[in-house]
Amino acid sequence: MAKKPLILVTNDDGVNAPGIRALIAVMNTIGDVVVVAPDSPQSGMGHAITLYSTLFADPVKIDNGPQKEYSCSGTPADCVKIAIREILDRTPDLCVSGINHGSNSAINVIYSGTMSAAIEAGIEGIPAIGFSLLDYSNNANFEPAKPFVKTIAQQVIKHGLPEGIVLNVNIPNVNYKSIKGIKISRQARSNWVEEFDKRQTPQGKNYYWLTGKFVNLDEGKDTDEWALENNYISVVPVQFDLTAHKFINELKTWNLND
Repeated sequence: MAKKPLILVTNDDGVNAPGIRALIAVMNTIGDVVVVAPDSPQSGMGHAITLYSTLFADPVKIDNGPQKEYSCSGTPADCVKIAIREILDRTPDLCVSGINHGSNSAINVIYSGTMSAAIEAGIEGIPAIGFSLLDYSNNANFEPAKPFVKTIAQQVIKHGLPEGIVLNVNIPNVNYKSIKGIKISRQARSNWVEEFDKRQTPQGKNYYWLTGKFVNLDEGKDTDEWALENNYISVVPVQFDLTAHKFINELKTWNLND
């Protein structure tokens, strides 16, 4: 009898977040699941790793989760590292991260702890997917997303992914019947127009809250933002090689050695 696929589940919202509990429920129907996730919210951590403090990975039992589940004191990338090096007895067939509470489309992929966990798995040669739902609420409804999450995960297990590539999946916050399907997309060109809300403590010391507005600068109909605005699930293949290959030849014409 063939072994079930081994699936590593992680996230950046914390091991108790409703999104990861929904993701675990789906993955339990596909394979053998091991969870290693942060013990507290780690949103916006990007690909940070822990260097100057100790790391803990404590066994936990939450709802109807898998037999092997760990709450980790580190970042999402730490969770994947410690899972591979210390917890798992074999290389997982798939790593899934999420389901994130909120968007990781467009420029958000750079800051995302959810996607950094998936990318860390990809660096290790493990097929990986980051899932996000466009609802920041702790009471977000993940049920409409579950069938699509299962299909995408099964297809990645079946086909694999090229070396150096992971999938960034974003799901619109609509009911099941309103989801029009899945669009293979590119990352939209966008940025954040940021401001700092400056305040003072009672002692007169300045402190700041980061605020900002997301601006989509891309009018293309092949982007993740267009797909989501039109009630499609967006799937963007993401590579962690950040080299601007198209610029290499032009850069070689510069007189950098003079």
